[in-house]
Amino acid sequence: MFLTNILNRKFPGFTTFEAFNSISTMKCLLVAATSKEISPFLEHINISDKPFYIDFELDVLITGVGLTASTYCLTRQLAITKPDLVVQAGIAGSFTKSLPLGSVVAVKKEIIADLGVIEKKIWKDTFDLKISNANSFPYKKAALVNPYNTLLKRIRIKSVNAVSINQITTSTKTADIYIDKYKAVIETMEGAALHYVCLMENVPFLQLRAVSNYVGERDKKKWKIKESIQQLNNELIRLVESL
Repeated sequence: MFLTNILNRKFPGFTTFEAFNSISTMKCLLVAATSKEISPFLEHINISDKPFYIDFELDVLITGVGLTASTYCLTRQLAITKPDLVVQAGIAGSFTKSLPLGSVVAVKKEIIADLGVIEKKIWKDTFDLKISNANSFPYKKAALVNPYNTLLKRIRIKSVNAVSINQITTSTKTADIYIDKYKAVIETMEGAALHYVCLMENVPFLQLRAVSNYVGERDKKKWKIKESIQQLNNELIRLVESL
């Protein structure tokens, strides 16, 4: 688990920006599972010959991969300094080829898709099993829904449904379950952690994902990780400069 520069520490030289003429400066937290996923953004704001204009404080949190690491690190960070906005950025797999590789989307709804049991060859999550309440906060009809519709509309990025899992999906049968049951468009490994923690802590949030591969495709020569990261960071730069 890569935890460099989390908690009360900052990336030296480029993670905090303050508006000198602002009485109350907005605080934004940028979250990623790995530094690689946001490295073009970090390089961009640290190179003096590339104009970069923002008038708020910006901190960066690298959580590590997966729901457990993300939940812990984000919860700990919010307990120390509560930001006005959390933006999570990363790559994702797509269940549909209608999204070209490199496409950047925002996530409206998240589901923790691998929490449950296969019973008589049927997948049942904890809501199906009646051991979790589908409408007990922060859940809404068994989903973790981003309620900040104005914010989602403002960024002008297509919104989709996602599932978060700790094991990358390689089975077509499993993928079909996520598509049919949850109407999932993309698959992530940390998104539900962002939604859960921010909903619980009442902090506005956005999740941005770039499609690096199609779910089930294991030939990594067909993946577009480098290209998707660049597209993600282009949108991230545009987003942050527009806040």
